Amino acid sequence: MDDKYDHVVRSSGDGRCGVSKPIEEMVRSTNGFNAIVDSLCCSNGKDGTSVLRGPRRQPLPSRDVIASLVEDLRSALFPGYYGTSELSTESMHYHVGSTLDGILRLLKEQIRRGFCFVCNQDSMDRCPDCEIKALKYTHAFYERLPDVQRMLSMDVQAAYEGDPAATSPDETVFCYPGLLAITNYRLAHELHRFGIPLIPRIITELAHSLTGIDIHPGAAIGEAFFIDHGTGVVVGETCRIGKNVRIYQGVTLGAKSFPLDEHGKPVKGVPRHPLVEDDVIIYSGATILGRVTIGKGAVVGGNVWLTRDVAAGSRVSQAESRQERWEWGGGI
Repeated sequence: MDDKYDHVVRSSGDGRCGVSKPIEEMVRSTNGFNAIVDSLCCSNGKDGTSVLRGPRRQPLPSRDVIASLVEDLRSALFPGYYGTSELSTESMHYHVGSTLDGILRLLKEQIRRGFCFVCNQDSMDRCPDCEIKALKYTHAFYERLPDVQRMLSMDVQAAYEGDPAATSPDETVFCYPGLLAITNYRLAHELHRFGIPLIPRIITELAHSLTGIDIHPGAAIGEAFFIDHGTGVVVGETCRIGKNVRIYQGVTLGAKSFPLDEHGKPVKGVPRHPLVEDDVIIYSGATILGRVTIGKGAVVGGNVWLTRDVAAGSRVSQAESRQERWEWGGGI
């Protein structure tokens, strides 16, 4: 061990190692320890090196609470599959109602915090505008849940019909990462449509962390959407995807370039991702970039790189590979 760390580790009588008392005293000394704490707490951008906003009088949204709310919403959308599994026809109505009632207050508070995150008011008092918007959009979101469930039921059926390995629609609900990511996306998309800040992106990134599937909540995706296998799929913010579309692992629906303003900063929110029409299949590893259109019923083969439109009904694949034999330096 390096000499300068020799005093860090000591052996106790029973053979265990521990931190030596001098090191504990050094780390916890008033000046040294407080300086570390002060440095971490003061990283609020005053010196121009941090993008963090620093302490705020209104609390930030909680990623942990949002993750719990999403799981509760999942159990209401798929009762018996998530959350409590011992449900009967008689008890299901109570379970769903109780779950949604329990979510209501917590969800409204997280939405309020999301609005406060971008609100200019930074005081100890709760902003009445953020309160009103949170209440309004929480109830509007609840009204959208039956439509979300209807869309998800069609996604479940598409997964079952699109994968010969699926033994039942139930298996896709229990097991398929693509359906988990789509569920998070459909919930987040509804919140995104209402202009709720931050919360929708947290919800889709929770699924991204679990599945490797990255769907921006701003994307518009039609019914009966199926992601097979899923890892490495990217769907950009301004994508528009039609009905009955199937994509495989490693597919990227991304942007070709980022337009810049007069100050050299990226221009946000402009349409820059592909338009995928109904009944399209995109196989694994395909990369489609820019505001291009993949026409209805087209099939895009694996590992294809596209930056141009594809006509309806077309089949796009890599150029056929070939082997040639060169002798005596021919062809060099």
